[in-house]
Amino acid sequence: MTTWKDKIDLDRLPKHIAIIMDGNGRWAKQRGKLRTFGHSHGVKAVRETAEAAAEIGIRFLTLYAFSTENWNRPQSEVNALMKLLVKTIHRETKTLHDNDIRLLAIGDLDSLPDVTYRELNDAIKETSDHKRMSMILALSYSSRWEITQAARKIALAVNENKLDPNTIDQKLFESYLITRNFPDPELLIRTSGEYRISNYLLWQIAYSELYFTPKLWPDFRKEDLYEAIVDFQKRERRFGKTSEQVIR
Repeated sequence: MTTWKDKIDLDRLPKHIAIIMDGNGRWAKQRGKLRTFGHSHGVKAVRETAEAAAEIGIRFLTLYAFSTENWNRPQSEVNALMKLLVKTIHRETKTLHDNDIRLLAIGDLDSLPDVTYRELNDAIKETSDHKRMSMILALSYSSRWEITQAARKIALAVNENKLDPNTIDQKLFESYLITRNFPDPELLIRTSGEYRISNYLLWQIAYSELYFTPKLWPDFRKEDLYEAIVDFQKRERRFGKTSEQVIR
């Protein structure tokens, strides 16, 4: 039986895949459980997705784990999410080691609870030598926050006469973003059937291919990732050019 993995052209893989992991709450509600039940079951989807991406040669995988807006959720859910994050990072570090995956994080990390921040940094340090793939957690992150931070730093540099405003261009602006060390995602996946970007990597996905699946995140598995990649490989990426120009 032919699988989605069998259909992937390994010579045309996206270097960077970003995912909006959505649907944990609805998944739990369908089962008569609290939202936190869905979040805990979403961990398996993270593990399978990371392993699947590393297996076929994806170089960067960015997961939207917690947005700046998520701090506005009920305090009980936020507390549960932070505890789950600590537990998951501690438990899944072995998975990262076994798959030679480096853990990184982007976002307003200083806003995380101390214990969460420490656990995250420990895992980042422990996996810093891994080379197969970088898995980036977007935590307390939003694009508007990131772009505002970059603009503030540029303004400060100009004010201190360290930067000539006439030299500000796209490349320079990107050097102030927290994603400056990563390539832009070629493929953005959102689960749960919602058709929104939700303030996620807005600058970076200017030319990303968008893929939406009705699967709720806790049900997302390796073959779902492979299906998204096959769909990506069928698309013509023109970057503002005509089809004829791309074919040439």
